[in-house]
Amino acid sequence: MVKAIIVSEYGGPEVLKLQDVNVANPGPGEILVRHGAIGLNFIDVYMRTGLYPLPALPGGIGLEGAGTIEAIGDGVSDFKVGDRIAYASPPPGSYSEVRTIDADRVVKLPDAIDDKTAAAMMLQGMTAQYLLRQTYRVQKGDTILMHAAAGGVGLIVCQWAKHLGATVIGTVGSAEKADLAKSHGCDHTILYRDENFKDRVAELTDGVGVNVVYDSIGKDTFMDSLGSLKPRGMMVTYGNASGPVDPFAPGILGQMGSLFVTRPSLFNYAHDKTSITAMATELMDLVVSGAVKIEVHQEYALANAAQAHTDLEARKTIGSTVLIP
Repeated sequence: MVKAIIVSEYGGPEVLKLQDVNVANPGPGEILVRHGAIGLNFIDVYMRTGLYPLPALPGGIGLEGAGTIEAIGDGVSDFKVGDRIAYASPPPGSYSEVRTIDADRVVKLPDAIDDKTAAAMMLQGMTAQYLLRQTYRVQKGDTILMHAAAGGVGLIVCQWAKHLGATVIGTVGSAEKADLAKSHGCDHTILYRDENFKDRVAELTDGVGVNVVYDSIGKDTFMDSLGSLKPRGMMVTYGNASGPVDPFAPGILGQMGSLFVTRPSLFNYAHDKTSITAMATELMDLVVSGAVKIEVHQEYALANAAQAHTDLEARKTIGSTVLIP
């Protein structure tokens, strides 16, 4: 038996229980991976609370991990025992020492990327990839607004967007987080607790607005994010840390400048082996080159997953966080 975090009922961090579980041998097309590190992401909170229901209760949680293959099932030809791999993919179950997963959902790791770095970068980094390169393809000369610029996705987006030649405006919650975002490519930071970000964006852009807003906050920021866009700008609402966005009349988009709004999800982009490999390869190439640096700012033992969730929800964490089995 191995240790895993199991959720038996939806609720607060206290529902995350470390238990002994049996892990089946890998079936056809599957691999058995022993985790070296596990990624912590806000989507895990949504699953824990039931906002995004788990496949079954009781059940595992977590979508991201990195480690070493210990066994392979029939039909797996791209991997062998001993390969180092990483993934960011359903089904949930990464909060565990060992798990099985479909081989088509994982990618090989280069020697230059260790398990902690990989576990901290796959979900957040592939999110950054689809935001910047697919949902709205950022070009040299664009100006973007990134909410939660000192978060895990935020720090990657700031660096990547700067690498692409964009001007980056980021909202942050403290002076410490402002310094962190600036050190990762953010040109202008806005302390959202002290000033209205829409008004500050207008000042910074001489009233023009930004090409795109990347917003994982949701309810609290949605309308002012729309108000920060230039005509025909793109509003990308990809999370709802403050709660779901309230319903709105589509006509307002025309009144505010023929704006575009989209609500993308990583797993609609990283939906098969081809797309996962392409997205992860672009990300890993940037990390290995040094253009994007992945920094693990917090580590928690797997047994302390509840505390990790508590700190994440209280916005006490910065950058990326990993759980260590």
